[in-house]
Amino acid sequence: MASIIENDMGCPSGQDTGLDLARQSSGASRSINYIDFVQTRADGTHSLNLMVSGVHCAGCVAKIERNISALDGVQFARMNLSTLRLTIHWTGAKNKADQIANLLSSLGYGTQPFDIELQPLGTKKQLSKLLKAMAVAGFASANIMLLSVGVWASSGEMTDSQQTLMHWISALIAIPVVAYSGRVFFASAWQALKNRTTNMDVPISLALILACALSLYETINKNPDTYFDAAVMLCFLLLIGRYLDMRLRLRTGESAQRLAAMQAHSANLILPDGSIKSVRTSQVKPGDLLLIAAGENVPVDGQIKQGISEVDASIATGEALPQHAKPGDKVYSGMINIGAPLQIEALAVSEDSFLSEISKMVEAGEQKKSRYVKIADKAAKAYVPIVHSLALLTFLGWLMVGGEIRTAMINAIAVLIITCPCALGLAVPAVQIVAAGRLFKKGVLIRSGDALERLAKIDNIIFDKTGTLTLGRLALANGKDISKDQLESAAKLARASTHPKARAVARAAGKGPLAKDIKEIPGKGLQAIIDGKSVKFGSGSWCGVKRENDMRNMAWLKIGTRKPVMFEFKDRIRGDSLHVIEQLKDRGYELELLSGDTVEMARTVAQDLGIQKWAGEVSPKDKLARLGQLQEQGLFPMMVGDGINDAPALAAATASASPATAAMVTRASSDIILLGDDLEGLPVVLEVAQKAQQRVKENLGLAVVYNILAVPLAVFGFVNPLIAAIAMSLSSLLVTLNALRMRVTKPERRPTT
Repeated sequence: MASIIENDMGCPSGQDTGLDLARQSSGASRSINYIDFVQTRADGTHSLNLMVSGVHCAGCVAKIERNISALDGVQFARMNLSTLRLTIHWTGAKNKADQIANLLSSLGYGTQPFDIELQPLGTKKQLSKLLKAMAVAGFASANIMLLSVGVWASSGEMTDSQQTLMHWISALIAIPVVAYSGRVFFASAWQALKNRTTNMDVPISLALILACALSLYETINKNPDTYFDAAVMLCFLLLIGRYLDMRLRLRTGESAQRLAAMQAHSANLILPDGSIKSVRTSQVKPGDLLLIAAGENVPVDGQIKQGISEVDASIATGEALPQHAKPGDKVYSGMINIGAPLQIEALAVSEDSFLSEISKMVEAGEQKKSRYVKIADKAAKAYVPIVHSLALLTFLGWLMVGGEIRTAMINAIAVLIITCPCALGLAVPAVQIVAAGRLFKKGVLIRSGDALERLAKIDNIIFDKTGTLTLGRLALANGKDISKDQLESAAKLARASTHPKARAVARAAGKGPLAKDIKEIPGKGLQAIIDGKSVKFGSGSWCGVKRENDMRNMAWLKIGTRKPVMFEFKDRIRGDSLHVIEQLKDRGYELELLSGDTVEMARTVAQDLGIQKWAGEVSPKDKLARLGQLQEQGLFPMMVGDGINDAPALAAATASASPATAAMVTRASSDIILLGDDLEGLPVVLEVAQKAQQRVKENLGLAVVYNILAVPLAVFGFVNPLIAAIAMSLSSLLVTLNALRMRVTKPERRPTT
């Protein structure tokens, strides 16, 4: 049903003023001191992020960016329609922030300092309004239909006055209901007409208003037929489609919200006298000295000035192995200090830091993907002018052949109703809902409304390595070279630590005792006295190993004066990865591996799985660049990843997937989530996407055939508005039944070794 609510003819229909903050914020903005939220960047320019309410189309975005950019000193103004965030950079005085807020207010938009957590509230509010409108229309439709059935069934037995009474009761129900439930369409149509454009809600609104007006005229003149039931039924059916479409839109921007939640909201600022002051992250300036305690997130990009520790850098590299951190090393926002306290010098404000850059890339990718033109939207481009022309020609034609104005109006309204886009609108959502439900039973969760359409076009698939093709959990690789006593000695220390290498040793050794008085030395390892001997387990340099023999995937055990024993670790390939890769190759997909891990580790996994194209030490920006290259060549790449560093690529790819074990941010950026602990659902969903595309085309064909057959009947007066509404409902039922023919099969899984 009218899921086709956004096209190049005007604003998205069915949307009100976003967060409903326009009225509140326009007044509140005067009492907010926006200067407090301005950040001064490393190059001396100022930056401000605002949440702008009342923005609901590309025209609004262009209007805001054009007017803000016209202000003196403004270098950059970018509005994101998905998250409602406006980012402005300017030179000069900080107090331009208040001038910007006042300008937005004069343009009719509400403002407040940006808060990503408020973004989904607007969509949820719209969803609630749609649900209420749909419930009211459904209840009224059932009751009016009962009254209509009573009139039909008692034909010849009910007096004219009794029939008129029944019509008046129907009018008392229908007119308020259409006014309440139909405002979704009326508001959108009015907004489009005000902007001197049209959208699909214009003929819908016209049909509703004319059907009610004609029915009221018929009732006042005590004529036998009215069409209140047709108007309310039409409203109800269209609202169902609008509600389903809005539910799919609710997830827009979710990944950006998850990233924002990872950003540290406060930082420990070291003052010149050595005291510590907690400040908002947005107040940190380049050159500030910050204290990062063990277990804390790094709030902004910085350089270590004092302290030795280890940091969880998986947000940047996607790898499970912690990185050694020492004075002079750079750390990035979102990384976690897992060792000793560090003092860092801030190198950037929070907006220019790594995590914020990742968030911006994700938002840009989501907005780019949201501009994807759906197949139903393409089919709907000619809808409005054709329908309006048919209805007008029908009206004029009946007048020209001598028909009464009433007859001409009835037939014109029948054309408007019978051509309402219920079948066209249901053609895609019906298939999506059926396919999504059945894929879920096969272990695949569809998160995006148009994901199946985009998945059907995929020709290239890019994989991340760690956590995607591999398990993302370290395991002891050379256990056969280590004696049982040596393994147990290391395990007595390792069981006391949460370090990934220590956990791998503890798993390999199994349950057992702990050594006494264990000391964990940041950046080095674990130490204790066992059976009167000093035992160390940690880095090679600490255990007396030459640096060239000490690699990131190794740890060493030193017992007394004995020769150090090497412990080698590796990330195991998922048991089903090879099978999935072979299936995808057989179907003609081009495969590629891009990993943030070392070149050597990336090469090993690529060779083991038979992937010819691969690269290691790839940054999030590099992955985006590679996707851009493929898309510029006219290809349609899919990204499969699990790390936070994969989120921008997942958002920018034509389609994307992540395993259920992926980070929340990553899952929020993906179109599909592979449930369970395998990748077997990936070939399944790609096959189903192609089948679903075929069903969509069949449904669109059925909708076209229906209109070809039904419209001439309405034009020549063989169909009144009530029969038109029934025919419209039958066409919707037909495309739904066709969608239910969707079959989802899961191929047999090969035994793994």
